[in-house]
Amino acid sequence: MSGKLFTLEEVRSHNNAKSCWLAIHDKVYDVTKFIDEHPGGEEVLLELAGKDATSNFEDVGHSSDARDLLASYYIGDLHENDRSNYKPESKKDVSKDCYIM
Repeated sequence: MSGKLFTLEEVRSHNNAKSCWLAIHDKVYDVTKFIDEHPGGEEVLLELAGKDATSNFEDVGHSSDARDLLASYYIGDLHENDRSNYKPESKKDVSKDCYIM
């Protein structure tokens, strides 16, 4: 799914309740119409408006339903020069670690 390309500068200009865009995993979403419906409250979205919200989105651990809903607000992709290098923390295998007690 690819669409129009946006620079991070363009995304930054949509940073309020009248025009609220988020960049998540290098995709751009216009969540303006969702602000009042967000289960975590509008302040969560407004605090991230116009920014790359990938880490925040992943830290919350959104459900697959939430991810599907997000897709309905997709308007395009971040320009390749503005794409993030987000990598989730890998789960460390501690089964072979040595502990002294």
